[in-house]
Amino acid sequence: MKTKILLIFLGILLVGTFVSAETSYCCEKTDAGAWCQNAPEASCDAGTNCGKDSQGNPLKCRSTPTSCESTSYCKLGTCIDSSEGTCMENTPQKVCEEETGVWYGEDADDIPQCGLGCCLVGDQAAFVTQTRCKRLSAIYGLETNYRTDISNEVQCIASTISAVKGACVFEKEFEPTCLFVSQKDCSEVEGNVSFHEGYLCSDETLGTNCGPSKKTTCVEGRDEVFFVDTCGNLANVYDFAKINDKEYWSRVKENFESCGYGSSNADSASCGNCDYYLGSTCKNYNSGQDKSRPTYGDNICRDLSCEYDGESYEHGETWCIENAGTKDSLPGSRHFRMVCYDGEVSAEPCADFRQEICIEDEIEDFSTAACRVNQWQDCISQTNKKDCVNTDRRDCQWIDGCVPRFAPGFDFWNSEGDAETICSQGNAECTVVYEKGLGGDKECVQNCQCLSPSWKSNLNQMCVALGDCGSSTNYLKIPGYHSEEAVYSGTGGNEKSSEEGSDSTDTGLSETSLAKSSS
Repeated sequence: MKTKILLIFLGILLVGTFVSAETSYCCEKTDAGAWCQNAPEASCDAGTNCGKDSQGNPLKCRSTPTSCESTSYCKLGTCIDSSEGTCMENTPQKVCEEETGVWYGEDADDIPQCGLGCCLVGDQAAFVTQTRCKRLSAIYGLETNYRTDISNEVQCIASTISAVKGACVFEKEFEPTCLFVSQKDCSEVEGNVSFHEGYLCSDETLGTNCGPSKKTTCVEGRDEVFFVDTCGNLANVYDFAKINDKEYWSRVKENFESCGYGSSNADSASCGNCDYYLGSTCKNYNSGQDKSRPTYGDNICRDLSCEYDGESYEHGETWCIENAGTKDSLPGSRHFRMVCYDGEVSAEPCADFRQEICIEDEIEDFSTAACRVNQWQDCISQTNKKDCVNTDRRDCQWIDGCVPRFAPGFDFWNSEGDAETICSQGNAECTVVYEKGLGGDKECVQNCQCLSPSWKSNLNQMCVALGDCGSSTNYLKIPGYHSEEAVYSGTGGNEKSSEEGSDSTDTGLSETSLAKSSS
């Protein structure tokens, strides 16, 4: 027996001697990619994979036959992430630098940037650094509320006693009464107080002087119509069918547990489960606005839809209208975007002189509209129909040439403006040739179409399409100072021979006629 024990003991010694024979190194980086590890030398990365120096040259990975805690490059300290506001203790310097952190050899308690305080974010709390608090506030879109007067995590968490609401029962003037408040507010009530999370003050089992009533109210920041109890406390959503339901007056109910969930319940006499996004919100009953009177209380889900020009629009819908002459781009006309919001219609004008146009579309019968730039500027320079009507690039149409689809307006009364230059592009001249017969009668033999009313009308149409040019009426249906004939002139030509003569016809607009043809 003694011999066996001796052999086992020797075996242990031999094994121990074998293991201790291999020296442990501090590898700046291992072959596996881990930083600052104590491992056999063969496991250390011997290449140039350990970052770069200030000149951008690769650095050779280091290894030392000692523990990493004893080296300069793997010494443990505190790593600060400046963007996230976190302080990580017991972090090797090399690891911190690789993660673009700032490394300090001191403990976190000795570094001012790592000082902790209470960060209040909504109804939540965290004991973190001030930088981390700012980061958390930014993530949730809230203002930073950082308290340095709270020195430990327990106090920090306690400062945000649950915001859940319930019945706060206490005694007042020797009678049990109740407030429907948050647990935090209840904790501030003096005396013998008990909080009942999720209960209404009208619950019979609480034995207070508060009970059901037929009154209702609106709450700021909420859409619904709510019951109130006899003490004036908020209860559940107004539901005519639950007026005598003890359970409904006992526990807090979510919206989906109340009447008409998923509908707007606009103008409902029996249900106050309003939904702003579906087109209703709690308002005081108004006989001039509301179609029905609530069965109980003085509040109702106000219908937020609109009526305009014989059409019904939902809350939030937008659409385009054509003020007189907009469709034909008459002088003085303008595009408008109409908005239905909270039951009222408002008009938003697009840019004047038709430099913006209103476009409209429907998504599942819901109309949306927007003002966008009128892309007319390079229409006249297009020489083929395909380029002209490319709606991705421009707003043009082809009328014996490329012209704006929505004719722009001009300050044509301004002598220094561009109106004359733009309108002059619609000028045209046509030479009509006649032959004189033996009897002295003249007969048109060339460009005779230039004498027809349709030729004059077509050219005027071209002028009008360029902008506030040509002969037209303005958006008030008031005609311009010059008729279509006024912008057409015919002048007699010199006889070329005894048999032939010419007559020049010019449909170009003079500056005066341009100005007088607009509103």
